[in-house]
Amino acid sequence: MTTGVIPGGHTPEPRPTGERMPQQRHEPAGRGNPHVETRSRSSVITARAAASFEPVGRSVATARAFVRDTLQGWGFADVVDDAVVLTSELVTNAVVHAGTHADVLCLRADDGVRIEVADRYPEREVPLQGSAVNMGSPDREGGRGLQLCAALAARWGVEYTSTYKNVWFQLDLPERPVGTRAAGPSLPADLLPLADGRVRVAVVQIDRKGSITAWNEDAEEIFGHTSAEVTGKPLTDLAAWPHTPGTGTGVAEALQLSRWEGSYGIRGADGRVTPVYASHLRVRDTGGEPSTVCLMVRDHERAVLQTPLRLPADGTGAPDGQNADPFEVFIGSPAPDDLDGLLQRTVERARDMLDGDSAFLLLATDDETELEVRASTGLPSARQRFARVPVEAGPGRYGSARMPAVHDDLTAVPGAVPLLGGTGMRSVVTVPLKVEGRLTGSLGVAAESPGRYSNEEALRLQFAADRIALAVESARLGELERLRRGSLSFLVEASDLLAGTLDRDQTLALMAQMTVPTLATWCAVYTIADQASEPYLSYVLHEDEELIDGIKSLLSKVPPPDPVPTPGARVWSAPGEHAHRAALRSSMRSLGLTGGPARQVSSAIGPTLATASAVGGEIVVLPLVARNRVIGMLTLGKPTDEHFRQEILELAEDLSRRAALALDNARLYSERTAISQALQRSLLPPGTPHIEGVEVEVIYRAAGEGNEVGGDFYDVFPISDGTYGFAIGDVCGTGPNAAAVTGLARHALRLLAREGLSGPAVLERLNSAILDEGSRSRFLTLLYGEMRPREDGSAEMKVVCAGHPLPLRLRQDGTVEAAAEPQPLLGVIEDLELYEQTITLDPGDVLLCVTDGVTERREGTRMLGDDGLAEVLTTCTGLTAGAVAARIMRAVERFASDAPSDDMAILAMRVPGLQND
Repeated sequence: MTTGVIPGGHTPEPRPTGERMPQQRHEPAGRGNPHVETRSRSSVITARAAASFEPVGRSVATARAFVRDTLQGWGFADVVDDAVVLTSELVTNAVVHAGTHADVLCLRADDGVRIEVADRYPEREVPLQGSAVNMGSPDREGGRGLQLCAALAARWGVEYTSTYKNVWFQLDLPERPVGTRAAGPSLPADLLPLADGRVRVAVVQIDRKGSITAWNEDAEEIFGHTSAEVTGKPLTDLAAWPHTPGTGTGVAEALQLSRWEGSYGIRGADGRVTPVYASHLRVRDTGGEPSTVCLMVRDHERAVLQTPLRLPADGTGAPDGQNADPFEVFIGSPAPDDLDGLLQRTVERARDMLDGDSAFLLLATDDETELEVRASTGLPSARQRFARVPVEAGPGRYGSARMPAVHDDLTAVPGAVPLLGGTGMRSVVTVPLKVEGRLTGSLGVAAESPGRYSNEEALRLQFAADRIALAVESARLGELERLRRGSLSFLVEASDLLAGTLDRDQTLALMAQMTVPTLATWCAVYTIADQASEPYLSYVLHEDEELIDGIKSLLSKVPPPDPVPTPGARVWSAPGEHAHRAALRSSMRSLGLTGGPARQVSSAIGPTLATASAVGGEIVVLPLVARNRVIGMLTLGKPTDEHFRQEILELAEDLSRRAALALDNARLYSERTAISQALQRSLLPPGTPHIEGVEVEVIYRAAGEGNEVGGDFYDVFPISDGTYGFAIGDVCGTGPNAAAVTGLARHALRLLAREGLSGPAVLERLNSAILDEGSRSRFLTLLYGEMRPREDGSAEMKVVCAGHPLPLRLRQDGTVEAAAEPQPLLGVIEDLELYEQTITLDPGDVLLCVTDGVTERREGTRMLGDDGLAEVLTTCTGLTAGAVAARIMRAVERFASDAPSDDMAILAMRVPGLQND
C-alpha cells in the first residue's frame, strides 16, 4: 500500500485507463434526477492517498483501516464512519465477489472528501445510458454498495471501461459548531507539565536520504548546534536511539514511515543527550521528492505534540449498528505497533477512563515471581521504569496482582502497593492482565484523594485489561524474541572479541567497552589477584568521559563489594549512598553551614553533584567466576533513579561468564609468558666481554612467536688472562626441548674450559653429558674455539668443528676460505676422537661463524647455501665486525619473503687493521 500527499489542484480525471464507455451517475433519492450529471462542480484537491489491495478476504479489513487512518489524519473524524462503511462494501464487491484487485483513492478537498473504489473484472454487463436503474432488493447480497452510496453519500457515481469499473462517492463535511475537540481534567498548578519560560518546538526537515535540510532557531536553542553545523548531516549522527540489542524501531526506519510519534534523544553540541518527544510526518514537495518533517519538544513537554485521544464525534461511543472492536475502542486507532507505545497508550487511556491522577502497568517476568514496571503516567517514570517488585510482597499481598483490588486509602495500609510509595497517591485500583489463566501483568490507576474508586471502577478497568491483555502479551513476546536474537548476536560478537586477545589490560578494556552504553551507563571492573588479596579497582568507564575520573575517585573511597561467588546480579548501594553524602556536604559547605568560607569549595560542587547524579541509579554487581574461583567483579550502574530491566541483567550475566574466562586466560597466559621469558633469559649469555685487539659481534634470532631462546646458541667468555673461549652451536629441533639442551651445553662449556682442558677434551666431556640425558638427549653440532690476541696485532685461534657449518675467513684482499675441517657431531656416539686446528687472523681479517639456519634459508627450491654465504661475505671487506654481521643478516632476510622458520645465530670476529682502524 502506498500513500502520498500532493499540493492543491483541481480534481484529476479518475481513471485514465482505456477508451471511456458511456457513464452513468446517480444522485441520492430525493435530491434530483438520478440521471443528471452532478459532478460538474469542481473543488480544489489538497491531499491524495491511494492504495491497492489483493483479492483476498483480509484486504477488506485492511482497506477499512487505510480509509479510517487517512481521514483521521486529515481531521475528517465527522465522516470517518460513513466512509468506512461505504468502502467496506465496495471493496468486498471487488475482492470477494469479483475476485480482482481493488484500488482505493482518497481525495481531500476543502468542503469534503471523495473516495473512489475500482476493480478490474473483465467480463461485465455495461448498462446503457438512459435505461431504468434497478437498485435491487435490500435483501440481495450483491448491489448493496450502490444502495449505501445512494443512502449516505452527498454525490456518487459509477464509471465503466472495457476492463475497469470505478465507483466513487463524495461525503460533504458538516458545519462544525464551535466547541471543544479534546479536553482534560482541571489540575492544580503544581501538577501541570513542567516547561521552560517559553516552550520551544524544534522543526527539522529530513530528505529522502536521511540528511538534515532545515534546522530552525528553536532547534539551535535546544540542542546547541547551528543550522550550518548540521545541514547535510544524517539525523542518525545526532539521534541517540535506544541501544538495547534487538529492540525498538531504528531511527532510519522511523523516518521512512508516513507518520511516527514517540520519544528518543538528540546529542547536543556539548555531547549530552537531550530526551525529546517527536512527531514525524512524511510529505512530498511539488517536484514529487519525499522528505520527513520532524517536530520535537523536550520530553517533559510532550503534551504539546502528543496525539490526543480520538473519540467518535458524539463522544458516546460507536454508532448504532456498528460492531466496534473493544481493543480499538480502548486503545484508539491506529494502535501503536511497538510494545512501549502500546503500554504507554494503555496507561494514558486507563487514567483518562477512570479520571485518575496517575496510572501504571507492570509486566510479569518469565518465572512470574516479579513484576517489572514498563509504563506509567503521572508518576516519576524515570525513577520507576524497569523497577521490580515481588508478586507476594507487602501487606494484603501484592499477589492481589492476580485479582482485581481496590485500596481506599494507602496511608492505612503502608506498602500495599510498593510502586506508589512516596508519590502522594492515596487510593488505587489494580487489575491483572491474564492470558489463558496465566498472569502476564498488572494495570493500576491511582488518585491523590482517598476513596475515589469502588468495585464498579475495578470492573470497568478489568474489562479494558481483558481487551488488551492478548495484544500486550503478543507484543511482549515479539519484543522478547527480538531481544533474544539481538542478545545472541551481541554475545557471539563479544566472544569473538574476547577470544581475539590474551592481553589482560586489553581484555579489561573490551569488557567495559562492550558493556557501556549497550547494557549500562557506566561500569567498573574489580580484579582479585589471589584468594588472599583484596579486590582491586582495575578499570572504570562511563559513556560521558568527563565523569570517569569522578567515578574512579568515588569508588576508590568506597570499600569494594564482597567477592561472593553466587551467580546472578546483586544490588550494591554503597557508591550511591557515599556520593549522596559527599554531594550534601559540598552543598552545605557552599552555603556556609559548616563555618567555612563558601568560596573555597564552590569549585568542587559541580563535579561532586555530577558524580552523585551519575551513580545515583541502580548499581548491580556480577561476580567474575573462572575455574571455580572468583577472579573479580563486574559492576554496572545507571544514572539517577534508573533501573535495569531483567533481560539486560540476564544478558550481562552471560557476558560476565565469558569475560571471566577470557580474563583468567589472559592472566594465565601472562603468568606463563613471564615464567617462560625468565627461564629463556637465564639460558642466554649475560653479555659479550670486551676483548682488547678483537672486535666481536653477535646476532641471534629464535624462531617462533614469544621465543627468546631456541635450538641455536652462542657464547663468548673469558677462560684465563688473555685467553677467551667462544662457541656457536645448533641443537636438533626448536622450541623449549631444544632450549633445555642449549642451556646444558653452554654452562658445561664454561665450566670445562675454565678447568684448563683443551678444546677436544671439553667437547668429549660435553658429548658424555648429553648422552647421559637418555631419552631427553639430542644431537648437537658445535663450533668451539679458544682465542688469544697477540702483541703484533694478530690473533691466534684454536677451533674444533664438531659437525657444524665450517667457519669462513675473510682476508683483507677479499678472498674467502673455510677456516677448519669438519669432525663428528656430538650426542650420537660415545667414543669421539676430536682434534683442534690453529688459525691465525691477521689484522683486517674476519672470522664468520653461523648456524645452519643461515645457510639453509630457502625461497622455493633455492637455498642460500655455503656458496651464497661466501659470496655475501666477499662484499664485507673493510667493514667492522658489527657491520659484517648486520650485512649477513640483511642478506638472509631478503633472500626469502617468508619469515624464518629456523633459529639463526651469527658470530663475527675481526682483528682491526693496523692502518685503517
